[in-house]
Amino acid sequence: MQWTKQNEQTVYENRWFSVNLADVELPDGRHLDHFLIRLRPVAVATVVNEANEVLLLWRHRFITDSWGWELAAGVVEDGEDIADAAARELEEETGWRPGPLHHLMSVEPSNGLTDARHHIYWADEGEYVGHPVDDFESDRREWVSLKLVPDMVARGEVPAANMAAALLLLHHLRLGQDARPASSRGPAG
Repeated sequence: MQWTKQNEQTVYENRWFSVNLADVELPDGRHLDHFLIRLRPVAVATVVNEANEVLLLWRHRFITDSWGWELAAGVVEDGEDIADAAARELEEETGWRPGPLHHLMSVEPSNGLTDARHHIYWADEGEYVGHPVDDFESDRREWVSLKLVPDMVARGEVPAANMAAALLLLHHLRLGQDARPASSRGPAG
């Protein structure tokens, strides 16, 4: 069942996003007005070190009045390469310059309301270059063992769905089968 957009008009716009109103036709021919938010792409990055620790930010989000672990993230500027934006954001927010970045995943965190696409990268090496320029974005920056990630997500300590998905995928990629509790591995054999 596919909805079809007949037209769309901008209601409000700034350099970060636009709020639009679309006339949408449903499969049965009915029409409805649907608001949507158009956003710039977001670049996200982290480093996982040799000890399988991931570089995270502990920050408060005033919109939801919640604290949680996140990866460094920000909007991609006009004409900027997405991977370059991810590296820039990581350095600005953590003080760490990543080595070669690997694309981990791209997600649409709220595709029923926005066209946001978050592009998540990781590096397996990095260099500390100094105190973060954007230190106001987080309360602290820490290296956290990937072994702890599933429990952190389960306890709600990683409230952003895109961050939780990325951390769980990194956990799987770096730790794989060895990361499962012994009780869930099945009979030895």
